[in-house]
Amino acid sequence: MRRTSYVVPMFLAIGLLLWTAAAEAQQNSPARLLIHMKTSLAEDDAQICAVPNLAWAAVKAGHQVTILVDASAVTSVTRGFGWFSGIFRSDSTALDRAALPERERQSLSEQMNVPLEKVPQNYGAYLDFLQKMGVEIYGNRTMMLLYNIDPSRVASAVTPIPLDRMVQLFESADRIIVY
Repeated sequence: MRRTSYVVPMFLAIGLLLWTAAAEAQQNSPARLLIHMKTSLAEDDAQICAVPNLAWAAVKAGHQVTILVDASAVTSVTRGFGWFSGIFRSDSTALDRAALPERERQSLSEQMNVPLEKVPQNYGAYLDFLQKMGVEIYGNRTMMLLYNIDPSRVASAVTPIPLDRMVQLFESADRIIVY
């Protein structure tokens, strides 16, 4: 009888150790992060400008990052839409025209441990920079239609996708962060 009383706690201890090791391995494995960018630059520049900083930090931490440009944010990645659209047709996006403040560039340089000249000058270039780092950037094609945006006018870093592809992005993400 005495042997049996040791066997159960021993199996429980081994099971707990295996469960702890599996949990630690899962925490240390790269996550698939989906950053859902839905607020336009014109509505709230703080939200849309936080997206690339978070994406860069997540890539640096080893995570797989996807950005989904949705809702009014599609206007910020469209050439000729935004600040100048009423005056003349521009070949830049609102994000191209939004410069990164110098203090933010310096902070990013320090935090990401890269020379200042490697930090993008504007948010449009920042999306291109992230794409070169492996970040996938998609845009809601249905929202583009609702805003009367020709998908060919969207920034080259952004790939327009239909609703069913968006559902796949949400389903495959380990974490979803909304801005």
